[in-house]
Amino acid sequence: MGESEFLAQADATLSRIALALDELNDEGMIDVECSRSGNVLEIEFIDNGSKIIVNSQAAMQEMWVASRSGGYHYRMRDGKWHNTRDDSELFSALSEMVSAQGGAPVCLEGCSE
Repeated sequence: MGESEFLAQADATLSRIALALDELNDEGMIDVECSRSGNVLEIEFIDNGSKIIVNSQAAMQEMWVASRSGGYHYRMRDGKWHNTRDDSELFSALSEMVSAQGGAPVCLEGCSE
């Protein structure tokens, strides 16, 4: 993938995450505030002050996530971001991280009911 394609994919991913969390916040499912500066999305959990940071790393063509549970790197493969260590998918893993830090079960995208 070329740099411009990566940047477009990364930007779209950060926007999708922020939109999903804003919708969950508006629905009262979780109390979060998202702020974005360039390639960095900061997710702050209002109740406990903890944060999850999601950012793109163009040089590595990866999405990086830092949360209470650790730091993770994701690479695009077959249209999805996969963890470089355990092959988990970004939105699924992020749903678990947000649920753990936010204290309420949430699904950011594509979860079965």
